[in-house]
Amino acid sequence: MAEGIIIKALSGFYYVADGGEIISCRAKGRFRLDSTSPLVGDHVAFTRISESAGVVDAILPRKNAFIRPAVANIDALVFVASAAKPVTDPYLIDRVSVIADRASCETIVCINKCDLRDPEELSTIYQKCGFPTVCTSAVTGEGVDQLRRLMQGKVCAFAGDSGIGKSSLLNCLIPGLALETTEISEKLGRGRHTTRHIEFYPLDEETFLADTPGFASFEVQMVDHIEPEELQFHFREFAPFLGGCRFDDCRHLSEPECAVREAVQKGEIPFTRHESYKRLYDLIKTQSRTYN
Repeated sequence: MAEGIIIKALSGFYYVADGGEIISCRAKGRFRLDSTSPLVGDHVAFTRISESAGVVDAILPRKNAFIRPAVANIDALVFVASAAKPVTDPYLIDRVSVIADRASCETIVCINKCDLRDPEELSTIYQKCGFPTVCTSAVTGEGVDQLRRLMQGKVCAFAGDSGIGKSSLLNCLIPGLALETTEISEKLGRGRHTTRHIEFYPLDEETFLADTPGFASFEVQMVDHIEPEELQFHFREFAPFLGGCRFDDCRHLSEPECAVREAVQKGEIPFTRHESYKRLYDLIKTQSRTYN
């Protein structure tokens, strides 16, 4: 039995990298029986049945796993956003950053299409909160080298709305890759999906990046259930103010003498981040009733 990493999943086949070889594998039937499936990024044990084919026998322990994009063992989620059409709602970035933080995964904020519109307003929010943030243009190449440096030595996955330019950025990062891209629909204000499967691409010997389908097929659910009172710890900019509220069980929503809300009023915490926190708190509260 050999070991390798799944670098692509397509039509029921798992393509496992073993050294310099790529082995096309099927998964054993027992994975369907126990409701588990191998994911791109999984380290697996497999058995060869021919020179180029095999069977996945076992999934080795994971660092983390995501529902959508369906990937595992990710060091950093690179959220590709845009201040131009289609304009990214910061709530999406904030929601995904909580998911990533829950999975012990770094969030890198990449604001693409900076050749079309000044990204400063959006980028300032995340720079202020301490997220690695870069502004890029797949057209001019601006920021691409900086993005590459932020990903250096990591296993990363792109995430973001459809038509935001993830595939175009990958084409910039890996010359000659020539992934399919599409124009934004003037009628809908968004792009259609050009990425239909997930695949890892090597940027160098130590850095790997997966392109993923856009958010029309990205259900931004929590990795696992989170209690409402835990949410505050996944907003990193709240940390200096936690414990400074009048009430020990402060929810940071409408309570008087709340240190977090006072920091928002003073501009020390971005307003949009606190708005996202409130929306997520309500969502999680609703989900909690389902669990109970």
